[in-house]
Amino acid sequence: MRIAIVGVGSRHKMYRDSIVEDYADQHQIVALCDINEHRLMLSAKEIPLVNEQQVATYKVTEFDQLLAEQKPELIIVTTPDFLHDVYIKKAFDAGCNVICEKPMTINLEKLKIILDAQKRSDQAVTVTFNYRYSPARTQIKELIMNDTIGDITAVDFRWHLDRVHGADYFRRWHRQHKFSGGLLVHKSTHHFDLLNWWMDSTPTQVFATGSRAFYRPETADAMGLQGRGERCSECKLSNKCDMTLNMRDQPELKSLYQDAEYADGYMRDQCVFAEEIGIEDTMQAHIRYASGASANYTLVAYSPWEGLEVVFQGTKGEIRHRHIEVHGVFGGKREHAVDNTVTTLQLAGEAVQELDVWSGEGNHGGADPVMLDILFNEKGDKQDKYSRAANHVMGGWSILTGIAANQSIASGNMVDIDQMLQRNGIDLPRPVSIMETQTL
Repeated sequence: MRIAIVGVGSRHKMYRDSIVEDYADQHQIVALCDINEHRLMLSAKEIPLVNEQQVATYKVTEFDQLLAEQKPELIIVTTPDFLHDVYIKKAFDAGCNVICEKPMTINLEKLKIILDAQKRSDQAVTVTFNYRYSPARTQIKELIMNDTIGDITAVDFRWHLDRVHGADYFRRWHRQHKFSGGLLVHKSTHHFDLLNWWMDSTPTQVFATGSRAFYRPETADAMGLQGRGERCSECKLSNKCDMTLNMRDQPELKSLYQDAEYADGYMRDQCVFAEEIGIEDTMQAHIRYASGASANYTLVAYSPWEGLEVVFQGTKGEIRHRHIEVHGVFGGKREHAVDNTVTTLQLAGEAVQELDVWSGEGNHGGADPVMLDILFNEKGDKQDKYSRAANHVMGGWSILTGIAANQSIASGNMVDIDQMLQRNGIDLPRPVSIMETQTL
């Protein structure tokens, strides 16, 4: 298959390397496209020559030319979130299928553009929710599919971002709603998709609250950081600030971003306490589902540890799942890291059972190799009883919880998702079963 990648920042590397290292006998990367000529050059060097020729590179203004000249069959979209709709639409109109990083897009206007283009072209988009593929999360899906705890009635889901990972969303383009949709879209799309997939349902109503409680000027002032600079590399207080990002000491970041600034002016190390930051760092949502279940969801971006906690209440019992990705973050430094997962099952009238948690090798708890094999291995078994590949339908439903939550925060009211879609002229099927969405 002839493949082109648009967006060659840090996220594209996983797809590029998988294709050239593991599936080169089945696929060829025929083109790269980006706004930044430096990053284009770096990425092109990592792709083997074909007939002594380097892979073709195009600026974003030349994407139509790329489509015409290279005739790719598949476009991988790893641009910033607010641009996903632009390239998905162009790819669909050119008869290409798409693999897109999550979230599929960031707002209702852009969602409508994608859905209308998909309907016209009947092309496919796969949104890469790698958490679906992690063995530990797939095990939970297996338990629920097998009716182990009966009908799911209520869920409590808490996601903790620490002061390394969480802080990073506040120093780059993600820190404005117009680029990322805020963390309730950019980050929580993973979590809301997991809830949809686990429970085999979709959201109907959302009530949410949110604020910027930590990453703000007052926090820095209280830390004695008056007189801060616009960015870490030019801040006279960088040696005193726990949140400092020093790209000079991180060769990959330096090469990919600091050395590339001359091409587009993008600064990767902006101050996390800047006044102009426009997204929340503390969010809670109450979500109601078509199945009749409800969920309470919390996301904080300045936790002293990183990981997730989820509890499922069912008519037969309870599943508890806790995954500690990083334990013990002091300031902005990870003193030590662990990867510890515990899943327990308690059926009514019985003792608690600690389960042997499914595990795997590779990034994201073993998720990435499984996902990449399903995406790129044409010789593999395409039957997946867990229906982990998410198309445009589930890509849409994964962001609607976050979009509705953002509207609820702004208005102070419960948001009805069907009414929200109707007001915006969006036709998105509400599947009876998510397991059947590949046919929609």
